[in-house]
Amino acid sequence: QVQLVESGGGLVQAGGSLRLSCAASGRTFSIYAMGWFRQTPGKEREFVAAISGSGVRTYYSDSVKGRFTISRDSAKNTVYLQMNNLKFEDTAVYYCAARLGIASTSARDFGSWGQGTQVTVSS
Repeated sequence: QVQLVESGGGLVQAGGSLRLSCAASGRTFSIYAMGWFRQTPGKEREFVAAISGSGVRTYYSDSVKGRFTISRDSAKNTVYLQMNNLKFEDTAVYYCAARLGIASTSARDFGSWGQGTQVTVSS
């Protein structure tokens, strides 16, 4: 496993932007595929975006494609989620996740999780 610490959540008006950060521990960050998921009370954890260990391949849910961008910085052992044109429906706790192997859109494939960071979008 790898330890993950998320930051960057907050309150923003609809149409605004936020950038979430997920800092990973260890010296083997590049071998982990990374993902972002979100969850609201009473709902299943939802896939948002994922990125391969190399950073070459990225994946997005239909609901965020074109608005969100996932990226990673190997020098900082950090993965980012740039969220633009935020909508009220984006309000959720956002979780960073890591897995050994290829990127996945399924939460059950990820073995390491951050603590979550709250994103609240006001309408």
